[in-house]
Amino acid sequence: MKSSFPSTQERCKLLLNEWRSNLVLSHKEQTLLKGELKTLDLQIKRLNKKRLRLAAFGRVGVGKSSLLNALLGQKIFDTDVAHGCTRFTKSAVWKQSIGNIESIEFVDTPGIDEIDSEARGRLAARLALQVDLVLLVLDSDITRVELEALEVLIKSGKPVLLALNRCDQWEPNELKDVITSIRNRLPQIARKLEIQVVAASPRVVQIKENGRVRSRTSQPMIKPLLHSLKKLLSEHGELLLALNALRQADHFSQELKLGRLKRSKTAAQGLIGKFAAIKATGVAINPLLAIDLAGGLACDTALIIQLSKLYGLQMKGHAARQLLKRVSLYNAFLGGAQLGIQLGLGALRQLLVFMAPITGGLSLASAAPVAVIQAAMAIHTTKITGRLAAQELLHGTARRGPQPRAMLKRLSIKDPNVKRWLKNWPAEKDIRPTDLQALLP
Repeated sequence: MKSSFPSTQERCKLLLNEWRSNLVLSHKEQTLLKGELKTLDLQIKRLNKKRLRLAAFGRVGVGKSSLLNALLGQKIFDTDVAHGCTRFTKSAVWKQSIGNIESIEFVDTPGIDEIDSEARGRLAARLALQVDLVLLVLDSDITRVELEALEVLIKSGKPVLLALNRCDQWEPNELKDVITSIRNRLPQIARKLEIQVVAASPRVVQIKENGRVRSRTSQPMIKPLLHSLKKLLSEHGELLLALNALRQADHFSQELKLGRLKRSKTAAQGLIGKFAAIKATGVAINPLLAIDLAGGLACDTALIIQLSKLYGLQMKGHAARQLLKRVSLYNAFLGGAQLGIQLGLGALRQLLVFMAPITGGLSLASAAPVAVIQAAMAIHTTKITGRLAAQELLHGTARRGPQPRAMLKRLSIKDPNVKRWLKNWPAEKDIRPTDLQALLP
């Protein structure tokens, strides 16, 4: 009997589509994040159409284009036996249906040793985000440049296949030594990667009738790689596509939150200052303690509601009061010592006001400095409340509806396959506490 529960990849798709449909961006955010949003929507579109992207990556002249042509079964990408031909990223569709994947888009990339280290890192990071699977092509023992690129890809959580091209150039013992050397030099996190031995465009010696020796291209030797690729795509292709879409959504979500925090810092400072002034004025002119406390709570609640709008979270009065409660409990100094001082000062001022008829108004003179101190305390506590509320609001975005980061973590707990593919997914992409301190009002 077929299970009524959706598969992990279907859950990914449902959660992602729900998150995307509920994503509300301002006009400014749409402009600032236009490129990232376009990349994300293309990935979601590929997910819905079950169209996976595979990129060939490696040094110039290792045969990336030839290997992709061999997999395609036709010459689509330009090749040159003398040197690499790919100067810009190119793509072609491999029209094969494997498992639940309808088609595979092959992406050919420039040689990584033709660009400087910083640009190489950017290219690897971009590939890690924009493709679902990477084919790292070697043609000899692995070099430092290839190792650096491999580490970037692996640490980003990107699935990688290793292909050693031009195996026809070595004797069996030499080939074995090369493979052993490559494996020994791989970083620890990549030691379990299989190394597929291929010859994308092997050449055989041919002796002409006139006695001259020539070489001609023979049939590609790619069966092990082809088998491994089809097996991987058949078993995990749709899941890899879905997880990459969620990771792109997570990347976009993190950029959006960080951008909102940066753009809102100045506005939040002004907002907190405005409410601090209102609260201080109310405390200074009002003699009754109960009204001071009620007014202060109302002012803080209104501040949190305004901050929630500023940070892109619509929050009503009850939710704002709950957040205010969490903020007060979170900060013991605010919730304990300062509140005690405020209560003490309020009680003292109220007593001095009530004693005015008895003292002939002299006690009112003593009440004035107390009111000033209360006003200063009100300003200080409002600023602390505003700052803590802003921090809570930022973290609260992860608790409001399905968020990509939370989805990935839940799926990783429930599904061993997801946990396997997310093993190297970097947790450091979260907004760090040091970033928060610098960006909070």
